[in-house]
Amino acid sequence: MLQIMKYFRSYPFKFVWPSLFGFALLIDNHVNILDGTSNGSDSKKLRVEEAPPSRVLHIRKLPNEASETEVIALGLPFGKVTNILTLKGKNQAFLEMGTEEAAITMVNYYTTVTPHVRNVPVFIQYSNHKELKTDAGNQRTQAVLQAVSAVQSGGSPSSDVQEALAAASSPVLRIIIDNMFYPVTLDVLQQIFSKFGTVMKIITFTKNNQFQALLQFSDPVNAQQAKLALDGQNIYNSCCTLRIDFSKLVNLNVKYNNDKSRDYTRPELPAGDGQPSIDPSVAAAFSKDSNSLLGKIPGALNPLSAAAAAAAAAGRVALGAGPGSGGVLLVSNLNEEMVTPQSLFTLFGVYGDVQRVKILYNKKDSALIQMSDANQAQLAMSHLNGQKMYGKIIRVTLSKHQTVALPRDGLDDQGLTKDYANSPLHRFKKPGSKNFQNIFPPSATLHLSNIQQDVSEEDLRLLFSNAGGTVKAFKFFQDRKMALIQMSTVEEAIQALIDLHNYNMGANQHLRVSFSKSTI
Repeated sequence: MLQIMKYFRSYPFKFVWPSLFGFALLIDNHVNILDGTSNGSDSKKLRVEEAPPSRVLHIRKLPNEASETEVIALGLPFGKVTNILTLKGKNQAFLEMGTEEAAITMVNYYTTVTPHVRNVPVFIQYSNHKELKTDAGNQRTQAVLQAVSAVQSGGSPSSDVQEALAAASSPVLRIIIDNMFYPVTLDVLQQIFSKFGTVMKIITFTKNNQFQALLQFSDPVNAQQAKLALDGQNIYNSCCTLRIDFSKLVNLNVKYNNDKSRDYTRPELPAGDGQPSIDPSVAAAFSKDSNSLLGKIPGALNPLSAAAAAAAAAGRVALGAGPGSGGVLLVSNLNEEMVTPQSLFTLFGVYGDVQRVKILYNKKDSALIQMSDANQAQLAMSHLNGQKMYGKIIRVTLSKHQTVALPRDGLDDQGLTKDYANSPLHRFKKPGSKNFQNIFPPSATLHLSNIQQDVSEEDLRLLFSNAGGTVKAFKFFQDRKMALIQMSTVEEAIQALIDLHNYNMGANQHLRVSFSKSTI
């Protein structure tokens, strides 16, 4: 306070004490003058202490022609905007959010994504005052706030608000699916996002080993509302988390209507070479469950139960099963001294039904693995890429091949290619199997089932220790037909699963091993 008073005494004019609000403005301007930004300039910057969180935000470096509506559009995706004050001569504005939480979310977001108004980057920080006390007689400001309030309540925006919002953001959202345990189809995305407006186009793809999508609304306002409501939500229970931001694109160019892309405004587009068209029964498998995101309104987004999601995934697997559906993986950085087609079949079989495995003859640290369909391939890739197998971190990517070719008749490929299409060890050949409910990432804890009654804890501890690992903990289930066993590392658990899944315990009773989400 003393510093501020000394500052004003140094000015060669008669100082009149302002109102409380005016004094707060002077404080904000004092901070700006100290750091050299009162007129938008970057010169003579000095470090100043940041203001504590407040629902009032101070916006600087606005372009001269910026309107109130465009400033409000910066806050619209984060919650209710309750007031605004623009300082035209200083290229600044104050924006009051409905809650402090909304203001914090807005500041945090714009810390990582530079906000723009009319393609000019602007700076946003907390203000030193907690609320705005503006002239209630300012009819234009009140009209703009009422128009924005109508938009936030689901009404139709006025033409000037619509124009400003269109300039402030893109109608195209970039969507990343984290923790993708179950398949997410193009139809699932369309049904979820269409709750917020008309979805015109979707393109799905895999980048950096993550399933992503670009989704275009007919209206930027709908894109803002969808981002606000869905960012951070789980499509299914505890998995398939949506991470959403605005794309720099304003229009998507879709060439084909298939299971990877779709233009809903042009149903006449071809499916493209080798790409199946979208099967409507896939969407039906997901939408039957009443707890799905697909059937809920914005603000009441209850995720699917894991069991329902598993059943939906089972339906998708059954529909898409069969060779040639684009489910081939390329696995590299394998330990060529240790790896075999059988070991790859067993490990990748945890996440889908492996049809064929081919270790490359001239590059034995790489292999092609054909799953039943593209969704199983995606599932296996998301769980196994970067895991350690036989002491080496393996890399798993989608292959350009549609199928894995078998060796020509009479050609000896030294056992590097195996056909598992008719294997009795497929975990997911029965639609609706309980195995769909137990798909988990590799972990140090393994789930054992189909255990004979006369097999003891000591027997199982010895068996898994002999597989080359250290048993840290063990627990029988009540009926003793199932158990949990914890190895010292995930790598040891992977090795034990490869070695001991389908192990004959005697009397032709085979042990079943899978990864567990539990710990002991």
